Amino acid sequence: MRRHTLLAAFWVAFGLVWLASAAGAEQAKLHRLGFLANHSPSYPPQQAFLQTLRELGYVEGKNITIEARYADGNFDRLPELARDLVRLNVDLLFVAGEQGLKAAKEATDTIPIVVIVCDLLESIVVSIARPAGKVTGATCISSELAGKRLQILKELVPGLARVAVLYNPDDRNKSLEYKEARVAAHSMELTLQPLEATSPSAIDATFVRMVSDQAQALMILADPFMNEHVQKIADLSLKNRLPAIYGFREFADAGGLLSYGASLHWLSSRAAVYVDKIFKGANPSDLPIEQPTTFELVINLKTANALGLTVPATLLATADEVIE
Repeated sequence: MRRHTLLAAFWVAFGLVWLASAAGAEQAKLHRLGFLANHSPSYPPQQAFLQTLRELGYVEGKNITIEARYADGNFDRLPELARDLVRLNVDLLFVAGEQGLKAAKEATDTIPIVVIVCDLLESIVVSIARPAGKVTGATCISSELAGKRLQILKELVPGLARVAVLYNPDDRNKSLEYKEARVAAHSMELTLQPLEATSPSAIDATFVRMVSDQAQALMILADPFMNEHVQKIADLSLKNRLPAIYGFREFADAGGLLSYGASLHWLSSRAAVYVDKIFKGANPSDLPIEQPTTFELVINLKTANALGLTVPATLLATADEVIE
């Protein structure tokens, strides 16, 4: 009897040691995240992504290694940066925008990709409910808000008839968004002036054209390129006395007049949640593309005063934040 008792105790002890060892191995697993950024390391929404990862229990060097590559606004570098991350054999790629997603998909068809993108391209992401392939993430559905942004401008600028629309033609989503804006403008009896820019110097040139063509207001179609130059656009809008609206609050924070759209911080945080799910075994094709359910209107009242505009009480009442 004593011998059986000793054997039973031995196997119980062995089992406990094995379980502890297995648990320790799982805890010590080091995930390799490839971070392909269009922007510079100081880009504010990046912090929301990293903060959410920390809240989910990820500690750099303990259970996650982040291999970051920054294009610093030079999108021609994205394909090589993506290939570099693939060569490092990362477990997952996190990217932003149509350009970043395209570079990642060209670099790999085996590594899962989490993306933040404003509008979905059918050639890249097949379905919102079931994305298919290795790609999932979050979208800000910007094109559907083009009409609302024009409506806000019309409410704010007395006698508005002519609106310049600044966008990056290299982002195929922006052509879709401009079409949506044109349909909305027709119903509001507004004339749109399309202006394209793919470089900082081109942004300068478009503002010269806006002034010479007597544009009364400006709508900027947000994408990673425009996001990288938000401060420049805000400064030029104020300098040329053009009331301007953008898709993300970072524009109003930088001194721009208005922003209306999804929160980049929310999008970044949701992307981090999807990174966590995939690290824990989820298949990207089983994770529906996240869509925002709320949109924020931010008004920079200081800029409105500088432009000599009186913001209607109805707009102030619906604003999520007023910067004074």
